[in-house]
Amino acid sequence: MMNSHFFAIAIVGPTGVGKTALSLAVAQRFGCEIVSLDSMQVYRHMDIGTAKASAAERELIPHHLLDVVEPNEEYSAARYLNDVAKVMAEIRERGRVPLLVGGTGLYLRALGEGLFEMPSCDESIRQGLHERLKNEGSAALYAELERVDEVAAARIHPNDTYRLLRGLELYEATGVSWSEHLAQGRQNALVPDMLKIGLTWEREKLYDRINRRVGQMVEEGLLEEVRDLLDRGFGPELKPMQAIGYRHMVEYLQGEHDWDKTLELLARDTRRYAKRQYTWFRRDSDIHWFEPVQDAEIFDLIGNFLTNHK
Repeated sequence: MMNSHFFAIAIVGPTGVGKTALSLAVAQRFGCEIVSLDSMQVYRHMDIGTAKASAAERELIPHHLLDVVEPNEEYSAARYLNDVAKVMAEIRERGRVPLLVGGTGLYLRALGEGLFEMPSCDESIRQGLHERLKNEGSAALYAELERVDEVAAARIHPNDTYRLLRGLELYEATGVSWSEHLAQGRQNALVPDMLKIGLTWEREKLYDRINRRVGQMVEEGLLEEVRDLLDRGFGPELKPMQAIGYRHMVEYLQGEHDWDKTLELLARDTRRYAKRQYTWFRRDSDIHWFEPVQDAEIFDLIGNFLTNHK
């Protein structure tokens, strides 16, 4: 793990928002190398549907953690942390700044907080808590969580029963509160010092951009890319082949939808995915939000951050 002086910049946000264009401008201006923060761009032969940087863009600025594994290989957040640690150390040795760019919220959180694996616990604890939730209601369990883990309770809505049960289950199973587990993970975080920039547009503008992005991917040959993957023996059951874009083309090739319906579903599901990405990133209060056109403000923020890290 890196020491506390290890720092990075991250540009995050939903698909289609404009991360690539901004990241290239930032990298050129501030001497950065780009590190993918995307769980799909690690796969080889999957370029169009994952919106990988073009050959020209990679020529302009070094890009890392693209094309790491074949689509039938396992790739986890733990492996990503291992790979990204090596890459960022090399970037720092060259006197450059790591610029993380992408939309995979889990990877971003793992970098800043470490990976927290929920300890396995006795099934009877889980069943007992579910029973209590049914009999006593969420207010009673929330009051208990406030008593045993005030920090976690402050971050959880009283009606968020999933996290409420998780917090109590963890405490009952280990005798250590959820927030203490997280704090221990943060001590081992790979990048405890990260400037996070989030990109956003008003909904209509983002949805319009997504619709155009879908059209562009199809024009660039998304269907042919999927045909090629199938010809290489990468079947529809593989996890990356079930991702947005890839599964839609597979369904079309299997005759499940006609072409117009396929494109309609692809655009709709991409918009829904963008909404889920927003939901994830909005939970992170450390992200500074901008519209991509606010590049002057973004450059000022980055300039000040880097000045403080000389």
